[in-house]
Amino acid sequence: MISTMRPMRLLTFLLVISLSASGALAQGKGQQAKPRVQQQQMSQQDRQRMRDDMRDAYRDRSRERPDRQRPMTREERDKLRQDIQDANKQLRR
Repeated sequence: MISTMRPMRLLTFLLVISLSASGALAQGKGQQAKPRVQQQQMSQQDRQRMRDDMRDAYRDRSRERPDRQRPMTREERDKLRQDIQDANKQLRR
């Protein structure tokens, strides 16, 4: 029994080493596969054009939205309150 334990330990140790090494190698290959792209600086005109485009997009989007809700008149609030009370009474039945 003791004679089989030592080879099993050695085999287990080698298996652990090979698996951990393959993970480390895989991480290194992933970084090498991606070539670094040089970042190009935007010119001042390009930056200004982008700002203007974003400002126009936000302005257009705000135009498309309906205006904020106007405050309800007293009669509208009373009517809404009554409708809610009536609906609650019907639910209880």
